[in-house]
This record gives sequence, structure tokens and C-alpha cells, in this order.
Amino acid sequence: MNFWVLLQGFGLGATMIIPIGAQNAFVLNQGIKRNHHLTTATVCSFLDAIFISLGIFGGGAILSQSEWLLTSVTIGGILFLTGYGLLSLKSALKARPDNESKNEVISKGKRTVVLGALAVTVLNPHLYLDTVVILGSIGGQFEGQDRIGFALGTVMASFVWFYSLSIGAAKLGPTLSKPAVKKGIDLAVAAMMFFIAILLTNGLMK
Repeated sequence: MNFWVLLQGFGLGATMIIPIGAQNAFVLNQGIKRNHHLTTATVCSFLDAIFISLGIFGGGAILSQSEWLLTSVTIGGILFLTGYGLLSLKSALKARPDNESKNEVISKGKRTVVLGALAVTVLNPHLYLDTVVILGSIGGQFEGQDRIGFALGTVMASFVWFYSLSIGAAKLGPTLSKPAVKKGIDLAVAAMMFFIAILLTNGLMK
């Protein structure tokens, strides 16, 4: 297996995964609240690994050649991102007692967190447009062991990023969970969700 191909996959995977999106925002929030944050990172990482593999080993070509499927994914993504943005905006605008974070952690069980991680991953249009179509088209250019190496590199990037984000947010939880800081994070997430939704809408209308 070519080490440089694996490294290329890792680097390209990181550039696709690291930019803020619904998935990263959810992992960040669960980390701040220390609410099954490692479970969240695990679910997101494994789902990314599945879809990255599907894209690189054939699924990306199928999706990119199906205009109606791409359109359906995009429309679903616009609705999802808008809804997520509204929830983040609502969270930012509501009053935040100092003990809210502790109460919120108690109220959410592992099942709810896992379902949330599934939702922000499977309903996220970037999962399909970035990991499946783009990474799939690039990874599909490699043959044999090199294709496997590229896939492993991108999957490794996903695991490293989500666990780093989750653990880092948990370590910084006491600071990031302060009402003023949390409000700023929620506003930034809402703005980004709306921005991405607008970009997808403009692309759909062209």
C-alpha cells in the first residue's frame, strides 16, 4: 500500500470534514455538555466511514449520474439545514440560567443522542455531495491497493477529527458552556446553516 496515497486521502478527507456543518455542530454541542460525546463521535465516524467507502467503491458514480437523486438530496438538505439553523437560533435567543447545561445533560439519554447523530449525518447533504460524490470520484481514479489506501486515509481523518472535536469540547466544556459563549456558538452555527442552505438553493436554481 502506497503511504503517500493514504496521506493524500487523509488530507483530502480532513478538508471535507473539518469545515463547520450540522454534523460538527452536533458533536461540538454534545462534547460541551459531556452528554454521551464519545458515543456521538463513534456514530458519526462509523457512518462517515460507510458512506466514504460506498462513494469510493462505486456509489459516488451512481449518485453523480442521477440528476433526480442529487436534486432530492439537495432539497432534503436545504430543509434540514434550515430547520437546524432555526433550532440553533431559538437556542441562542432564549434565556440561559447558569444551571441549564447540567439539567440538559440529565434530560437526554443515549438513545436520543444516537438518533440525533444519525439524523445530522444521514440528513446532511454534505455527506452525499462531499464524501460520496467528491471523494468517491477522486478515490475512484485509484486502482487496487491504492484505492484501499485512499479510502483508509479518508476514514482515518474522520475518526481523528470527530474524536478530537468531541474530547476537546469536553475538556473546554466549563468555558464553552458559559451562557454568553454558548449563545455565540449557537448564533454562529445558525448563521452557517442558513448560509449553506442559501448556497444549495442558489445551486439548485441554476
